[in-house]
Amino acid sequence: MSRPVRIGVQLQPQHAPEYALIRDAVLRAEDAGVDIVFNWDHFFPLTGDPVGAHFECWTMLGAWAEQTERVEIGALVTGGGYRNPDLLADMARTVDHISDGRLILSIGAGWFQHDYDEYGYEFGTPGTRLNLLKDSLPRIKARLAKLNPAPTREIPILIGGGGERKTLRLVAEYADIWHSFADLDALAHKNKVLAEHAAAAGADASRIERSVPWPGRAKADALHTAGVTLFTVGVSGPDYDLTTVEQAIEWRDDVNPEPLEGLA
Repeated sequence: MSRPVRIGVQLQPQHAPEYALIRDAVLRAEDAGVDIVFNWDHFFPLTGDPVGAHFECWTMLGAWAEQTERVEIGALVTGGGYRNPDLLADMARTVDHISDGRLILSIGAGWFQHDYDEYGYEFGTPGTRLNLLKDSLPRIKARLAKLNPAPTREIPILIGGGGERKTLRLVAEYADIWHSFADLDALAHKNKVLAEHAAAAGADASRIERSVPWPGRAKADALHTAGVTLFTVGVSGPDYDLTTVEQAIEWRDDVNPEPLEGLA
């Protein structure tokens, strides 16, 4: 399946002592021409001061839904263990409506123990967190189908992670977008594993968009040739410097074909 390249920016909600800094970064990102604006679902900074300034992601997504006009929005990624899956589906449906159909529901098993310990969630093991994600995904799909009013569209589901036995099986069954940190060699192998899981589930692996962090222009060329079409640049507060984002957008515009004009 042929897709245009898309560029996302992850505005990491850390080290911004005032929300106005994040609001401004969202405005600048949309004006710069990004396709998607993500945040992340953590409760504390992942870099720098571990108890530095930080804001919660889903409340923020509601604000972004009102602030923005064109870009898709989402969390890269929602922690699967933090919320009842039926509630998460309802939250996603609500943000979907506020944004007029621009939400991506991104989810993963979770990994940052500080979040779990400080907020009273059971951290468990990688296996138990993945089992929880496995149980949550069909509940999310079922709740989305029951909500009134229904979502404005079939909300795209992004699943983050690269585990070959469990995570990629869930990607094959549920995901519209697969986000990984795989390099070129690992991606080629994992694509084969994903295709096997998809075939076993009676699904088409080619319908799943491949997503990775922005690796720089030279590596992006090779990854795009290998099938990646969504690249996301991560930037942190308080400055939210979009220089690299602008470079990625320039590369995207060089790679994507020119739209045909004047054809009926």
